[in-house]
Amino acid sequence: MPLRQEAVPQGAIAEIPLKGIRTNIVQSIRAFRVQELQDAAQSLGQHFLYANLATAQTKQDVLDLISQQFMLAVHVGKNFDALYDSMTDPVHKSGPQPGFIVVLEHIPANVKFDKEAREQLLDIFRDTADYWGDRKIPFRCFYSFL
Repeated sequence: MPLRQEAVPQGAIAEIPLKGIRTNIVQSIRAFRVQELQDAAQSLGQHFLYANLATAQTKQDVLDLISQQFMLAVHVGKNFDALYDSMTDPVHKSGPQPGFIVVLEHIPANVKFDKEAREQLLDIFRDTADYWGDRKIPFRCFYSFL
């Protein structure tokens, strides 16, 4: 289900790029392309957060890359709880938020970052989606495995 750029009447809210995609969800990137998701975020006036995790091997690598590429506080690289904390409360306290489209590309699938670690990571983003959903702020996270 690739995103298509469609003509949007002047002044209309451009929800069309993600039509049919719930506003607070974590899902496989499937047929979406990163550029299309970035364009959708721009047209919706939402934050676009992207992390390419292809070089990560361990949980620490994943946390470090997300922290660097999302430009989060240094303490985020310590554990999953710190990642959740940085994606929620401080951002909420900084003022009204327009919404988020997050892409986690090439999550590692290896012995050092096994299925349990991958699920823990995705659970952080599911919890983050719930957090923002409770505040009526769209948060969509798309991911792929390496």
